[in-house]
Amino acid sequence: MKVAVAAIGRDAKSQISPRPGRARFYLIFGEGGGLVEVVANPFSRGGGGAGFAVAKMLADRGVGVVVGGRFGENMRDALRERGLEYREMAGSALEAMAEILRGPEG
Repeated sequence: MKVAVAAIGRDAKSQISPRPGRARFYLIFGEGGGLVEVVANPFSRGGGGAGFAVAKMLADRGVGVVVGGRFGENMRDALRERGLEYREMAGSALEAMAEILRGPEG
């Protein structure tokens, strides 16, 4: 399952964005935990509806889990509608992926 981390920067050491719908980048990690794609978020600026648009964009890329700082209600609903899980986390994208890979027992 692919994991998308809302990030402030373009590399795995970047901090998780506190506002996932408006994150500058999404770092997409593959099943083994390696960074496979960096996506500039075209919805990082502008009017409303970013959460719905981001959810569609990530679902279209085959993402199963989205990580961000704090998800607003609209974005949570949009992610659920598309069958995506979400996790609110802080720290770096790399730290988030390490925690996800460890699983609930880690």
